[in-house]
This record gives sequence, C-alpha cells and structure tokens, in this order.
Amino acid sequence: MTPGKWARVWGERLPDVPLELIAVPSPEGERTVREGGADAGLVRLPVDKDVLSAIPLYTETTVVVFPKDHWLAAAEEVALGDLADDVVFHPLDDTLGFTAETLPGRPAIERPATTEDAIELVAANVGVLLVPQSLARLHHRRDLTFRPVVEAPQSQVALSWPQEQTTDLVEEFIGIVRGRTVNSSRGRGAQAPAAPAKKAEPQRKPQQQKSPQQKPGQPRKSQPQKGGSAKGGAPKARGAGAAARRGKPKRRP
Repeated sequence: MTPGKWARVWGERLPDVPLELIAVPSPEGERTVREGGADAGLVRLPVDKDVLSAIPLYTETTVVVFPKDHWLAAAEEVALGDLADDVVFHPLDDTLGFTAETLPGRPAIERPATTEDAIELVAANVGVLLVPQSLARLHHRRDLTFRPVVEAPQSQVALSWPQEQTTDLVEEFIGIVRGRTVNSSRGRGAQAPAAPAKKAEPQRKPQQQKSPQQKPGQPRKSQPQKGGSAKGGAPKARGAGAAARRGKPKRRP
C-alpha cells in the first residue's frame, strides 16, 4: 500500500485538482466512505455491496504482538497452538473476524475497546494480540515486537467508493491505484490532449518577371534574337556603310 505514491501520480496527472489524504481508524473506514466523508477509501472487507463498490487489492499477513522479552521472540514464525497458554486480547474493533470460539489462547477478563488499548495492555505484559501487520506497524513501540502467524485468519484490503458516486475523478484514482497509464486510464487524465494548432505561414506570391516599362516618346526595344545583335532590324555591314558615306573614288587626270 503506497498512498504517498498514488498522491504523487495524481498530482502529475491532475495538478489542478488537489487530493487530500485522510487517516481514519480502521473500523471507521467503511462508514466514512459510505457517509460521504471521503470520495473513496482503503477499507477492510467485507463491505456493504448494496451501497459500496470495492476492488480487492491485497491480503495482509496476520502477526502476533508481544513484549520483546517474551519467549516467542526466539521464533521466526508462530502457530496458533503456540498461544495456548497466553492471554490473547480480542478488541471490539477486531479486523480478523475472531469469535469467542475461534480465538486461540486464554480469553481476557474484558475485551479492550480498541486495538490501541489492547497494545497498551500488551506493553504492560498482560497478554498478546493478533492483528494485521499494518496495524502492528502503526502502533509500533520500542518495547514490543511481532512475528507472523501461520494458518491464522487474514484481513483483505480493498479500494471502495459509493456506487452512485463513480465520477470521472474516482475513475482516475482507481486507475492510479491499479497502475494504469495515462493513455489507458478511464478518468479525466485519459482525455487525449488536443493536437497542437498548426502555425499558419503566409503564402508567398509567385515571383513576377520584371520588364522595363516604356517611357513616352522612346522607341520600343525588341528582345535579342539568337544569332542577331542586341538591337532589332537587319544587321548592317560596316564596310558598305563606310563606302556609302565616302562615295565613289575619283580618277586622277
């Protein structure tokens, strides 16, 4: 269970929507979600399926909590039969589903009101306590330790939310918890980003061939032709022109 990681991913996908994490006692998780105190929450199964939707996430290991100097500290794991001679507390907020008939060990004179109260009695070396591992870590004390218990009832944790409040934001959180990527998510973060607008470029006008404009009173020049001169008209021989200017030679007497 990594709520901190989920909150970080939420902040990356929906930076404009704040996500508030609320810590509540384990027995109050279902009631908090059902009464609208939270949009969704981590609860212990079973829940009221007529009102709440739930997605099982994982099953917790059951441990026994005892003082560090207890003989159980020498074992790597404990069996329920090993607790036959110990007082085993059964708090009113028990999450493992024990009954007076199924609880191992010797019963206490009175049931503690909460798991936290039972931890205090264990620290006083009055008895031991069976709880999910997360609760043992939550109520950690330096003078106490715990060991896993084999073949003991276990607690299953689920993500739950009101059936009638399955909003896009709830779908987004479900996707984050289940490890969906942004593209595979069903919530707001799944909306495809709009394609970037194409930058309009000014159209270039086709280049026009420049031609010299004719001034009034000037003769129009023709374009040069292949094999001809730069000016129009038939080419004139230089020699013929010179003879025409000089005339015929005169005879000497």
